[in-house]
Amino acid sequence: MTDFFRRRWRGEAPLERLFWRDMLLVGTILSIASSALALVLLGLKLPLWLVLAVHFLPVPYNIFLTIAVWRTAEMSGGFKAQLVMLGSALWLIATVVA
Repeated sequence: MTDFFRRRWRGEAPLERLFWRDMLLVGTILSIASSALALVLLGLKLPLWLVLAVHFLPVPYNIFLTIAVWRTAEMSGGFKAQLVMLGSALWLIATVVA
């Protein structure tokens, strides 16, 4: 598991896999799942601190993925890398706000 994080942090994972699979697919699924669970907890009238903690639980992982995408894209360079960096920033904003 630590190899997963290490490879992404060092920019050793392919940018396409990091952006499309790790961030957009898996990261989005985790964010949606935590938001859905938070809504269930809110409906059960559990404490607000718990609801918010569950809702924001994937944020550190999402920040890690965004930084990893940026680091890898900077190593790649080019217009495609700039688009990926912009997309990852917008994705992070969307996952934190939604």
